[in-house]
Amino acid sequence: MKLSFASENFQTHNRAFLYGDAVQVSFFIRNAELIMAEECYFYLMASMRKMRMAIPLSYTLEFFQNLFGEKVLKQELKNGIIHFFVYRNADEKELSKSGISYYFEVDEVDDILSVQREYELDLIKEINVNANVLSGIHVHCPENIYAEIYAKENDLDDIIFLNPNKRIARSVCGNLLFLENNTIKIPKTSEGAYISPLMENFVTFIHKNNLAQIQESEMIAFESQKAEEILMISDLKGIFSVTKIRNKTFGKERFAEMVEKWKTSFL
Repeated sequence: MKLSFASENFQTHNRAFLYGDAVQVSFFIRNAELIMAEECYFYLMASMRKMRMAIPLSYTLEFFQNLFGEKVLKQELKNGIIHFFVYRNADEKELSKSGISYYFEVDEVDDILSVQREYELDLIKEINVNANVLSGIHVHCPENIYAEIYAKENDLDDIIFLNPNKRIARSVCGNLLFLENNTIKIPKTSEGAYISPLMENFVTFIHKNNLAQIQESEMIAFESQKAEEILMISDLKGIFSVTKIRNKTFGKERFAEMVEKWKTSFL
């Protein structure tokens, strides 16, 4: 099932289409219910502020709960990811005061909280991603487009981006978690990692239940080879076990067990 919706008076002549002047945030549906709505909503508000967008007064949490309830949940979709795009209109106002419109589409998935399948990665070295205040939000990024094509051409599922300091930032789609002994290392957002409501919810659960030590890190590329297991969490696609980087293979059992325990917290 593929659903798509737009705000009233949708115009193709808009700044998202012309300049990539848009922000993307995911919302999640599980068992026909909107989950983590508050976390995703506040991430959307923070992303719009960082892009100096004029946030409409109508954009309340209740507005989005009603919007998705009416347009998505009534379609009897049980599990899915809502890809919500908000963009500036191409009007005559100053950019910081321009009107705001939205578009969203829904991808049906089995269960956003389940590990979907195994993933194979590799490093890409000819380009890197920035590590600034805008790097943690989902905005237009030509590096992602280049790397996604690179991955397909090299029979990979995704790639590992480094930042200008040659440290691990993220993948094209999401964030990487590295399990070694009883510690989960996660690249800091200041390293170029995405801010991710999905990952933050998982990491908070791990911390509260003492399932592992959480360590926000600055990691050189070689440290990925030291991990026993690697998990990729993407607000755009879901959760994946990284089982191979070049000639190194990784386990998946411990992260899979943690994810299963995490799922029970949503019952």
